[in-house]
Amino acid sequence: MTEFGRPEPGLHKGALIQLVKDIVGVVLPNVVLFQYNPTKISHTVTPWNPAEVDQTQRGAQMPMVQPFNPKESFTLSVELDATDDLEGRNPIATKYGIGDQLAALKKLTYPSEGLFGDLVRNAKALAGQSSCKVERPTVPIVLFVWGVNRIVPVRVTSYSVEETLYSPDLQPLHATVALGLEVMTPDNFKCHQNITQKIATAAYSWTRLNEDKLAILNSINAAKRASGIPPLF
Repeated sequence: MTEFGRPEPGLHKGALIQLVKDIVGVVLPNVVLFQYNPTKISHTVTPWNPAEVDQTQRGAQMPMVQPFNPKESFTLSVELDATDDLEGRNPIATKYGIGDQLAALKKLTYPSEGLFGDLVRNAKALAGQSSCKVERPTVPIVLFVWGVNRIVPVRVTSYSVEETLYSPDLQPLHATVALGLEVMTPDNFKCHQNITQKIATAAYSWTRLNEDKLAILNSINAAKRASGIPPLF
């Protein structure tokens, strides 16, 4: 409750959700909720630059041409701490600390057949039953969820962990994970449209729609703010 007696707004936790069709035949998401929302996120937008195109091969480009959506990327740090779970006698935290959260985050960087699919595959490999079939592994789509208005498909481009505290049996109890995320656009999914790619495309369009609405609201506010500005002409 606030000091005025009104309930505080519910805290929306950020998350990374990996979408992959598992061996059970359905999409079982690998959900990583942020234990503590990052206090800082860097968002970079890099427009396509026609000056970088080899003009001798493709001809001169119009200076304002923009055939692709800008490249977008996010960088953020995720704090993980087992203190609260240990005080609450959480059995997973008691045995593994924050090991389960670190494992879930690390899985975002690997080709995957799903949570259970990977478990079966690696168990077979340990037993010496790995397949000799040549495959082209792919990294599953990850959704970066930062509130209801910003949900974008991303690929994890960097992952760095600094572990700073351990239990007596060397299970990690506190860590900071630095992540780099590159936004994937519908252009990345033109040739293939399975269920996870359709979800990714819809998420991207949803976020762009919300940005369009916010831009319109800004125009309304700008008109109100400009009412007191003397005309330039």
